[in-house]
Amino acid sequence: MDRRRRRPRTARTLLLSAILAATAGTAVAQTPSAEALRQRPPEDEVIYFLLPDRFANGDSANDSGGLTGDRLVTGYDPTDPGFYHGGDLRGLTERLDYIQGLGVTALWIAPVFANKPVQGPPGHESAAYHGYWITDFTRVDPHFGTNDDFRALVDAAHARGMKVYLDIVINHTADVIRYRECPANDCGYRWRGDYPYQRRGGLDGEAINAGFTGAAGSDFSTLTHPDYAYTPYVPAGEETLKAPGWLNDVSLYHNRGNSAWYSEARLDGDFAGLDDLFTEHPRVVQGFIDLHGDWIDRYGIDGYRIDTARHVNPEFWQAFVPAILERARARGIPNFHIFGETFDFQTGTAAMHTVVDGLPTVLDFAYQQTVEHLVTGASAPDRMGYLLMEDAVYAGGVETARRLPTFTGNHDMGRIGHLILKARPDISDAELLERTTLAYALVILGRGIPVIYYGDEQGFTGDGDDRRSRQDLFETRTASYADDRRIGQAAAPYDTDADMYRRLAGLTRVRAVDARLRHGRVAVRIADQTPGVLAVSRLDDAGETLVVFNTSTEARDVNVPVETGSTRWRALLGACPAREAAPGVLSVSVPALGYLVCVSEG
Repeated sequence: MDRRRRRPRTARTLLLSAILAATAGTAVAQTPSAEALRQRPPEDEVIYFLLPDRFANGDSANDSGGLTGDRLVTGYDPTDPGFYHGGDLRGLTERLDYIQGLGVTALWIAPVFANKPVQGPPGHESAAYHGYWITDFTRVDPHFGTNDDFRALVDAAHARGMKVYLDIVINHTADVIRYRECPANDCGYRWRGDYPYQRRGGLDGEAINAGFTGAAGSDFSTLTHPDYAYTPYVPAGEETLKAPGWLNDVSLYHNRGNSAWYSEARLDGDFAGLDDLFTEHPRVVQGFIDLHGDWIDRYGIDGYRIDTARHVNPEFWQAFVPAILERARARGIPNFHIFGETFDFQTGTAAMHTVVDGLPTVLDFAYQQTVEHLVTGASAPDRMGYLLMEDAVYAGGVETARRLPTFTGNHDMGRIGHLILKARPDISDAELLERTTLAYALVILGRGIPVIYYGDEQGFTGDGDDRRSRQDLFETRTASYADDRRIGQAAAPYDTDADMYRRLAGLTRVRAVDARLRHGRVAVRIADQTPGVLAVSRLDDAGETLVVFNTSTEARDVNVPVETGSTRWRALLGACPAREAAPGVLSVSVPALGYLVCVSEG
């Protein structure tokens, strides 16, 4: 069934079209100076997250990464969702107009570093199209282009006033190290209590590494034998595969086998076979500070998203983060944005990583899950009310919470369209469009820094998580992508008239013209205990902006408590009365699965 057919415009689409016209030129219409770009705080950004391999192919000559052979050598097979499809940095640079048209101000790019092209047991191999199996941290993967291509991308983005955030991995490298005890590389985790650092191969083994404890601050000069749990080695021909060269030293890895995902194994275990770095080791700490500081020095990038941050010991971050921020300031980048991936849906756990680890911000998974549950009907608005009241627990309190990147879905958990379809498989096309739009409204008009996952603006849904949510934005040759259900209308790749593209662009423009939506204090006004209304005010000394969402399938009339000094109102989005119903009360009507933004100043 062709789900890209044209349909009549809905009232919401016409409203957002009017917003696009009304706000044109009032958002970031002029290219700012380099100084203005650097001074812009993280809260002012709208982030667009993409995988270069799946975004745009600007140079087909690099599709095979300069390698010769079949797909198990080159990693290239555009018909398989687990292999490279040909996207690259040149293609991304050529499509910056398309991205900026969404109101995006910052690019978050999945890792561009050189990867081991193919990994996995025989018959189950897949490729490193996603960028998370790094071997060389100093250069761009040849499938994506060259370091010069990356420089050209950063320069082109900066010339447009767009920032560039690079996805980095500290926890692990590609799977290179093997253990002699298990040639199939399926080694289970060996715990410190059973395999201490001071015995070879278990409690009854030969005494080694006298005095070494393995903790941060230990005397690592006493770690002379890395075979306390397993006997690690590097296969012939791969002894110098990693760069910088210090990464080839097996003693700089934990070497305890695959993670059991809890307790000490969460920090010290190999991530699904990937080589887990001994991040307590001072050589590793300084090595990564130097390495990622150099990318700032050379290219002037604006931030780092840190993959698998929760699997690294806190002491590493306590050293790494201040050093990187100082390196950025020395480069003239005072607002370098660092956010970690902690992949936990509890606010307390996420906040712990800011308090204990010293991470400046983290991706707000708790917000994502709350948005998902609100738009699928699994939870009521009071869940968001409670979540926002927990903002004070982050290091730095509510100000830090306003800098947390928020999102509807991603490359690991799947797209919001899929999550809605999973909860409501019989949903109509029209309702799917409305619920997806509401999800993004809760992110773009809500607390935090919104992240748009590439392809959502074209109505992509996908069939699940991981590779099933990493579709080609260009014309795909992957059958499982081509038959996906689409949200709204989209005529062709990169369609700027697609329903979701226009709706997201309208929402980002609203956010751009109202500073309180980016910086204002948060006050929850109404949070219903059944599917219904969530009303949140954003406040500063100049006035109040009220955002009202309706998660029910019926229109709602609601009396919203507001500041008593907020007397004259104007509509920024939707229908807002000119005056309050009574001192401290504004009466509004919110359409089913709709939202509105009302502004009172002075």
